[in-house]
Order: sequence, then structure tokens, then C-alpha cells
Amino acid sequence: MKEKIIEIRKLWFKYENMFVLKDINLDIYKGETIAILGENGAGKTTLIKHFNGLLKPTLGYVKVFGKDVRESSVAELARKVGMVFQNPDHQLFAETVWEEVAFALKNFGYSKKIIEKRVKWALEIMGLIQYSNNSPFSLSDGERKRLSIASILCYDPDIIIFDEPTVGQDFYQKERLAEILKLLATRGKTIIVVTHDIEFIVGRFNRIIVISKGKVIADGLASKILTNIELLRKANLYPPQLIYANYLFNEKKNISYIETPREFVKIILRRVYEPKSL
Repeated sequence: MKEKIIEIRKLWFKYENMFVLKDINLDIYKGETIAILGENGAGKTTLIKHFNGLLKPTLGYVKVFGKDVRESSVAELARKVGMVFQNPDHQLFAETVWEEVAFALKNFGYSKKIIEKRVKWALEIMGLIQYSNNSPFSLSDGERKRLSIASILCYDPDIIIFDEPTVGQDFYQKERLAEILKLLATRGKTIIVVTHDIEFIVGRFNRIIVISKGKVIADGLASKILTNIELLRKANLYPPQLIYANYLFNEKKNISYIETPREFVKIILRRVYEPKSL
């Protein structure tokens, strides 16, 4: 049986007098890779901030590893739930890149030897080791984003949440990030990614949660969610290019879940060379 690590029941949350989340009910299990999709203002970031206690429910509850987040401090939850913010400048503060990554490890009481090993590993895997002595604020937007990721990876939390991790990243860096996510998944980590980059999630996430206007309107397998054109339109999302191309190619019927251009080429070739009825 899968281990439930996040439980959300009848969650409502409001800023001032406006409810941003409305009756959210979700279970998240150990080792899942989940993408949360939705238009701007849908409530995605507000939802994930409940997972590490940055926000507390107005109504209902959120439990992480069985403990209500209202009864836990942010510092306590941070040891198990690492969050990479959408804007890295909200996360960075140290004088050097090395100190930025080392901060959490020092705070959690790791030895000097382990700190050095983990900081070096995190900076190397994110392609930042050459900037160790530089100020974080001398880096480019994309580099600062990768630094914020390194500062979470270094202390190895059980749940890792990425808020728009591909923003400012080129194709090479996106592929590197995809490999890191795959590595983390093989190590049993629970990965939650909030993103508008629908192309990035194709073939990389098993479960998709779609939020619109503060409500969960879909939760299921990527192969079901990403081929539901009407559902994606309802959430003001564009379908992945290959899936939409196949949708049009098949005259808006028989939509297939396609992960690679090669799969689409095979579909075209079958259509071209299939025997014609007399």
C-alpha cells in the first residue's frame, strides 16, 4: 500500500475577503511525480504554500506526514518539504553562492565535511560550481533559479516542490532539470511541479492536477488529462503541440497521447500508407 504523505480535506483559503482556494480535497503519496497546472491566478502557488506551512488553512486542514500544518512551524516542515520559489530573489540572501547552498545544511546541524560534500555536489549538478565565490545577485535570472534549486537539493528533503522551475531556462538547462527530476524520482522522492510549461511535463509526470478559479477540476493520469482538449480549454491551457497536431490531423477525434515527434511521424505514415478501400 502506498504511503500517504500529504492529506488535504475541505481546504478553503482566503486573502482578505476573497477565497482563493475552494473546497480542495487531495491525497499525495510517497514517490509520486505530480504536475499542477492552471491559469494565472488559479491558486496553484497558494495551494503549495500550505504544504510547508507558509500559509495556514482558513477552513479545513492540510496534514503533512500525518501532522496538521497549523500545529507545525515552517522550520519544522522545511526539513521534510523543500520548496523552490518561482522568483529566486525571494529565496536568496547570502553573500556568496557557496554560502547560499550551505546555509540550510548548517542550520540543520550537519558536519563541516558533509556540508562541503553536499554543497559541491549540488553546485556541480546545477552547473554553478564555477560561481562558488560570486554573489548570488551577480548571476543571471536562469542561474539564480538553478541556485535556488541547488539550495534545496543539498539537504535532501522527502518532498520537493518546484514553482515554475523552467522559467528563464534554455533547452539544455530544461533537459538537465528533467534528468535531475528523474534521479530524484528513482530515489523515492515525491516531486510536485507547478508550471505553465505544458510541453515540459509531457512524458515526465504520471499524475496531473488541474486547478481553475481555486478549485480542482481534474486529477488523473497525464495520458487522460493532456488529451482532454475541452478540459484544458476550460482551464485556459493550450494542449501540448504534438497532441493538438494529432487532434487536428485526425479531424478532432481519436486523440492519442503522444510524447515524441517520432510517434507522430509513425501516425502520419500509417495514414499515408494504409490500404485504401475500393
